[in-house]
Amino acid sequence: MQTPNRDLLVLAKNNQRQLEQEVELLNKLLYHVENENAFCIANEVIDVNRCRIIKKQHQIIRTIRAGALKPFVFINNKN
Repeated sequence: MQTPNRDLLVLAKNNQRQLEQEVELLNKLLYHVENENAFCIANEVIDVNRCRIIKKQHQIIRTIRAGALKPFVFINNKN
């Protein structure tokens, strides 16, 4: 499994080897959590131009992949 490189801030009172192991475990965990399905569950797209709230996964992904959002189209986190 290929885990992407990312910047993480980990504060711990461990030695270097334990710290590297902790970062590796965090990367593996985030790899499974950060995916399109999880993103679509936690977010919705609000299109003020069309007075619509988009909640369907394929429509959210299509909107996100289109590049820059159109004016008055917002990504809203449901949390």
